[in-house]
Amino acid sequence: MSAPYDAILIVAFGGPEKREDVLPFLENVLRGRNVPRERMLEVAEHYEHFDGRSPLNDQVRELIAALRRDLDVHGIDLPIYWGNRNWHPLLQDAVREMTAAGVRRALAVVLAAYSSYSSCRQYLENIDEARAAVGPGATRVEKVRAFFNHPGFVEANADRLREALSEVPPKLRATTHVAFTAHSIPASMAAECAYEAQLHETGRLVAEATGMGEERWRLVYQSRSGRPQNPWLEPDVCDHLGALVAGGVESVVLMPIGFLSDHLEVLYDLDVEARATADELGLTMVRAATVGTHPRFVSMLRELIEERLSPTTSRPTVGSMPALADVCPPGCCPVRSVNR
Repeated sequence: MSAPYDAILIVAFGGPEKREDVLPFLENVLRGRNVPRERMLEVAEHYEHFDGRSPLNDQVRELIAALRRDLDVHGIDLPIYWGNRNWHPLLQDAVREMTAAGVRRALAVVLAAYSSYSSCRQYLENIDEARAAVGPGATRVEKVRAFFNHPGFVEANADRLREALSEVPPKLRATTHVAFTAHSIPASMAAECAYEAQLHETGRLVAEATGMGEERWRLVYQSRSGRPQNPWLEPDVCDHLGALVAGGVESVVLMPIGFLSDHLEVLYDLDVEARATADELGLTMVRAATVGTHPRFVSMLRELIEERLSPTTSRPTVGSMPALADVCPPGCCPVRSVNR
């Protein structure tokens, strides 16, 4: 297949792969943010539960391998490069590698489904910074659209939710509540982007696909990192578990719909902290898996690439919200809203 692009660039958040990398990694993540050092050290302790290694890089490697197979089946022979925002392999190194290989124009697949400063615009800024560091002649990089309402994303999440519901004891299944979790962001940031609305839409679509009435699910948040005096999106997942028990709910599925892989924030915030809270409350809890390398998610990434290879390819969506533009409009998800 001939294409206007010479390569595909996978852009991810990144994570440390050994203990001595944890603090430098977190300093990269939090640079420029108003996050107390005590909070950073607290998060560093989370990595101790996993020998100082985030599973994220390994999960990206698995996803790239699965995508490579799917692209090959469909005759798309573009090479795949990989660069992270916060840890090796770094985005700047990936752009330098592409430029040295003669790649003139690359299509970036950013591993984030929703629109906010942190999950969209900041990645675009990171790409621009990487290109500037490489210098004149650096590979031009363009990004696929956010995919919160792509049918492949909804279908993959719905499958994960069905799998989790099948693990709930049969006598509790009909009344099980679903808490869709996402990373909390500052309320000031959320006020200037569509992050909340997109999360609600994906949650609604996944709930409908699995026969869940609106009274049996709610969007909640996890992984807050800002100063206590600054408002962030709520409710917190652990607070929500307490409210469920107070309302007579006996079982819950936690589904990290705001995340694409079972990385450390999912493993610690849900499998450690939320699990401990549920056990203390006597609440039966099952944690659903993220889309990861679900075949429908992988094929969705390939479909997003195909959209950009041919102007006649359809841009499928489900639900009431339209497909997002390939190029973000001026002023979307503004940096001025970041008050952490």
